[in-house]
Amino acid sequence: MAVPKEKLSWMYETMYRIRRFEERLLEETAKGNAMGVAHTSDGEEAGPTGICAHLTDTDWISSTHRGHGHCIAKGLDTKGMMAEIFGRATGLCKGKGGSMHIADFSKGMLGANAIVGAGIPLAVGAAFTAKYKQTGGVAVAFFGDGATNQGVFHESVNLASVFKLPVIFACENNHYAQSTSVEYAVPVKDIADRATSYAIPGVVVDGMDALAVYEAAGEAIARARAGEGPTLLEMKTYRYHGHFHADIPHTYRHQEEEDIWRAKDPIPHFEKTVGEQGLMEDAEFKAIRDAIETEIEEAVQFAIDSPMPDPSELYTDVYVNYSNPLQGLR
Repeated sequence: MAVPKEKLSWMYETMYRIRRFEERLLEETAKGNAMGVAHTSDGEEAGPTGICAHLTDTDWISSTHRGHGHCIAKGLDTKGMMAEIFGRATGLCKGKGGSMHIADFSKGMLGANAIVGAGIPLAVGAAFTAKYKQTGGVAVAFFGDGATNQGVFHESVNLASVFKLPVIFACENNHYAQSTSVEYAVPVKDIADRATSYAIPGVVVDGMDALAVYEAAGEAIARARAGEGPTLLEMKTYRYHGHFHADIPHTYRHQEEEDIWRAKDPIPHFEKTVGEQGLMEDAEFKAIRDAIETEIEEAVQFAIDSPMPDPSELYTDVYVNYSNPLQGLR
């Protein structure tokens, strides 16, 4: 699948933005500026980038507790995200959601979710709405390998298959559900094999290769938009850091394993592949990196300078107004 030049630039920009946002987030968390814990996804940038490259603001995604990359790939503002994680009033959810509950309905982002697998039925619901209203939209459910052992995953895939809903089940198999290896917890070699039980395609792709994800996701999304139903897309990837900022991964995985995966880093891999094909120049890569360094610095300063929420706002935008469910949500 040929990738337009502007899309290649967007993909590189998105992956580097995710990487630097999370690296800086770890620094700020160590300083005590961030509220709560930080679950970073650095190393996994290719997945959300390759998928969201095909989506628009009218398509929907659901996320996980490790959702910063999904948010950024879907177009959420990094200043609003950083302010949200800092617990500030200018955050995308007014400082009430924090790292694990960032949402922005205006961008089609249904929200990060701290409960394993809980975002999957949200995407199925959005897909049902798209089909019922005939909007042509699709939904993508991002989740990890551990979520595929939850009942809600199987119920959601079954329902989506029965109704041929336009949803992509995007499994980011980073090989560990917190500290439990996928080999220990899952009896099949490829999680994508579970698609067979629901009569839908199951596709395995190199989750460290943004272009490979882009191609596989493009086929799945085109299939969904054409009314042919869901796809289970398994992206084999790796998180460089622990489960959260204070987790020590060497207590459950070996340095040799980490070195193997770091050698597959999606960002330099993208630079090499695209550069060797003469599709982007080193100067273009550098210009993008420089611009994002400035952007992330400004996002951190914006968060630091932003006010804390007023105590009077404690109970606003907390409960859904069923007469107008979107009231108060962005």
